Amino acid sequence: MGIAEYGELDGLALAALVAGGELSAAELVEEAIRRIEALNPRLNAVVHTMYDHARELARAPLPGRFSGVPFLLKDMTAHYSGTPTTHGCKFLKDVAPSDYDSELVARFRRAGLVTVGKTSTPELALSGSTEPSFRGPVHNPWDLTRSAGGSSGGSAAAVAARIVPIGHGGDGGGSLRIPGSACGIVGFKPSRMRTPHGPGA
Repeated sequence: MGIAEYGELDGLALAALVAGGELSAAELVEEAIRRIEALNPRLNAVVHTMYDHARELARAPLPGRFSGVPFLLKDMTAHYSGTPTTHGCKFLKDVAPSDYDSELVARFRRAGLVTVGKTSTPELALSGSTEPSFRGPVHNPWDLTRSAGGSSGGSAAAVAARIVPIGHGGDGGGSLRIPGSACGIVGFKPSRMRTPHGPGA
C-alpha cells in the first residue's frame, strides 16, 4: 500500500504503514495538507492551518500508537501551544496564541498524532449546526447545500471528506453525535471524566 490509499485507511492502518516503513509521517502530513488545500475552499471546515509545525513534527521521531497520523483539532477548549483558540467567537478572533498545551492536547501528542490545523465550531459550541457568524457555515461533504451538524461540524466534515482519518471534537449535548450522523461517520463520545480539559478548565 502507498499514499494513494490514504483516503481509504483509518488512523490505525496509516500508523501501521508508518511503523512498517511503507510510508513516512512526512508523506502523510503532505497528503493531509494537499487535501486541505484542495477541499477546504468548498467545505470551510479548517479555520487555522499549522503546516510548518506539522512538517517539523513529522521529521522527528514520534511516540505512540498513532505515530505520524495527521489530525485536526476542534477550535474549542483544547489549547495548543503557539496557536490561538477562538471558540468560534468573533470577539476572540484576535486572541493571543496559547502559551501551553492543555492536558488533552498533550495526550494527543503522546499518542503520536500530528495536528495539521484547527476546525470550525459555532460560537462557544452552542449550536447543532456549525455556522459561526465571522467564518461562515461548514458544508457537508456529501451535499454542499446541507449542514455538517455541530458543534464539531468542522472536524466531522474533514473526516468525512477524507482530509484526515481522525478529528477532535467535544460533546456535551450531541456535539459529536450530531455531526457524525450528518456526515455519515462515527462520532465517538467517551465516558465522562475520561478526557480532561485542564489546566485551563
